[in-house]
Amino acid sequence: MGRNCAIIVAAGKGTRMKTNINKQFLNLKDKPIIYYTLKAFYENESIDEIVLVLAKDEIEYCKKHVIQKYNLNKIKLIVEGGDTRQESVIKGLKAVEGCEVVLIHDGARPFVDKNIIEDGIKYTELYGACACGVKSKDTIKVKDKKGFSIHTPDRDTLFCVQTPQCFKYNLILESHKKALSENVEATDDTMIVERYNHKVYLYEGSYKNIKITTPDDLVIGEKMLDNL
Repeated sequence: MGRNCAIIVAAGKGTRMKTNINKQFLNLKDKPIIYYTLKAFYENESIDEIVLVLAKDEIEYCKKHVIQKYNLNKIKLIVEGGDTRQESVIKGLKAVEGCEVVLIHDGARPFVDKNIIEDGIKYTELYGACACGVKSKDTIKVKDKKGFSIHTPDRDTLFCVQTPQCFKYNLILESHKKALSENVEATDDTMIVERYNHKVYLYEGSYKNIKITTPDDLVIGEKMLDNL
């Protein structure tokens, strides 16, 4: 059996949170958000190693105040991120060379659960690429540049993609290399493999698997921890 490796991408600044500190280091119940994210993968027996991608000026802080403090010694390496998420993912991929399955996850999604992680591995082994997510609860509108509605997609065909997004290692690495050589920009890893004609299987995530992006999300996160 090959290794299953998690890449936790946490190099972004998160400007929508409107704080001077990276959102991953804001506290939920007296522990930083990134702690809960790392803990979910750290405690999962199907994950062989974890690579954390951080901004250069936050690496030492994270080592001292998160990894060492909470004894998260399954984390193989901390990698300095790039200027974009895409660059950060590529750096993370290079750090897990030799993995069979790689799970790419947002550092600010602390409520990912065991089933989501293990289903990601299972469906990657079957299909080569997959991503978790949920059906849209809302009707979605497509609007024009003037702000008018021009189309209403069928809600049953819409899927709100979350992370982890999971891939056979060679597939995602080669796709990213091609995108880099062709100056293709993408904010999502599934977009990269789809561009090179590989289908992505979409499996059920959880409405609890939220990304902490705004101050309101912090309030929701606190309430969710109260109910665990």
